[in-house]
Amino acid sequence: MAVQLPLPESARAPETIDPAHVREVLPDLAYLRAGIVNVAFIGPADAPDRGWVLIDTGVAGTKQEIVAAVTSRFASSRPSAIIQTHGHFDHIGALEELSEAWDVPIYAHPLEHPFLTGDQSYPAPDTAAEGGIMPRLAPLFPRSPIDVSPRLRVLSGDGSLPDLAGWRWIHTPGHTPGHVSLWREADRTLVAGDAIITTGQESAYEVAVQEPEMHGPPRYFTPDWIAAAESVRKLAALEPRLIVTGHGRAMAGPEMLSALHRLAENFEAIALPR
Repeated sequence: MAVQLPLPESARAPETIDPAHVREVLPDLAYLRAGIVNVAFIGPADAPDRGWVLIDTGVAGTKQEIVAAVTSRFASSRPSAIIQTHGHFDHIGALEELSEAWDVPIYAHPLEHPFLTGDQSYPAPDTAAEGGIMPRLAPLFPRSPIDVSPRLRVLSGDGSLPDLAGWRWIHTPGHTPGHVSLWREADRTLVAGDAIITTGQESAYEVAVQEPEMHGPPRYFTPDWIAAAESVRKLAALEPRLIVTGHGRAMAGPEMLSALHRLAENFEAIALPR
């Protein structure tokens, strides 16, 4: 079994939770656990129509849960954009429905576009990855592409993000070819997608309970471990103070950063499947 990097309770980011289960970690950053994955909202709670941005769109069947969260946080105002960290099934489940209902553009890295234009399926999962039942169930998870071509846009080559002053995107491949993370230098805040996660994803127990641990990307759906290691080291070098990831609770502070550096420095021993 791989080495574990548990995170203490003191590493959990302070947050307030509204009635729709939206967890606010900063005045302009919140997240919702939609099924087995987090979606993030960037923008203050009183943002006007088209005054905020949605990051990822959950698993299939979570549209109403996301809409309820939006209604609670933004009084039903629409986002100016949807940004996809990547196109795995658990991050694009409500993408077609939400982008159509809101008439909103979708931004993704160009290397991720084939999975969002109906042209290419993701590689088969690694069913031998250790840790629990999830790798063995992974062949049942959708890998086929969706087609959101009419609303799909390419992220700007200069790293800027649409309608998000102070934020930039960082290419963090490995989990997928076009995976991106979002970074704000001013307060050292990182929205990491699945480049790093803060709970295990290999066992059903881990998925349900979400014990706080620092992890590389989910083992059974990561085909390029060399790139994944480089991405984790790139993110650790940023010295983030707060991280919101695709799976697990938001984490902050020196104990989180220490665990992230341990992961980066010992990635092959900690993160790779046996």
